Amino acid sequence: MTDFVDSTTPTATTTGTRPPAAPRHSLAEDALALLFGTSLIALAVTLFQHERLLGGGVAGLSFLLHYSLDWNYGLVFFVLNLPFYALAWRRMPRAFLVKTIIAVALLSLLTEITPRCVSFGTVQPLYAALIGGVLLGVGFLILFRHQASLGGVGILAYWLQETRGWRAGQVQMATDGLVLLLALLTMPLPQVALSVIGAVVLNLTLIVNHRAGRYMAH
Repeated sequence: MTDFVDSTTPTATTTGTRPPAAPRHSLAEDALALLFGTSLIALAVTLFQHERLLGGGVAGLSFLLHYSLDWNYGLVFFVLNLPFYALAWRRMPRAFLVKTIIAVALLSLLTEITPRCVSFGTVQPLYAALIGGVLLGVGFLILFRHQASLGGVGILAYWLQETRGWRAGQVQMATDGLVLLLALLTMPLPQVALSVIGAVVLNLTLIVNHRAGRYMAH
């Protein structure tokens, strides 16, 4: 999975006039967006669990612990995110932090509820990777457009970029790669390869649909 903060703001036009202020989402809109976004991501997580696939960052590490030790995925994901909130408290806008904590808590809850509401029979692993990546991407888009994320390594990457000058994308990529290398110790190569495909589809979904200035509400 991926973490991202959209900090783009409207700028002056070439004519020297400032564009109208971007409309703000209401509290009800934010609440529904967090629910809808995490619901789609929870469905993707359930699909990934069915085929024993994984993602990157904290989510990927949670998958590994879930598969290897049979620990509860939602609880592990929630606990692993806790240390990153301290960084977010110092470096991120309070509204972003609050919505991110709520999103993580919702996802932890929904990953427990969703498998009880849906059951998969025969699923082709490649299809699971592809459609799971799309579901993750759309879920993240909903969260991003309401200034929320799922915390994790994205917060650390942002902090390192601000304090050390490290590029956040490279930090995120390095940690995702580390999780995949760890996965090779406990998971068959085909499952790791399919997980990489899912990650590529997720990022393609974000690249195609999330660009600065394309969506102005916040």
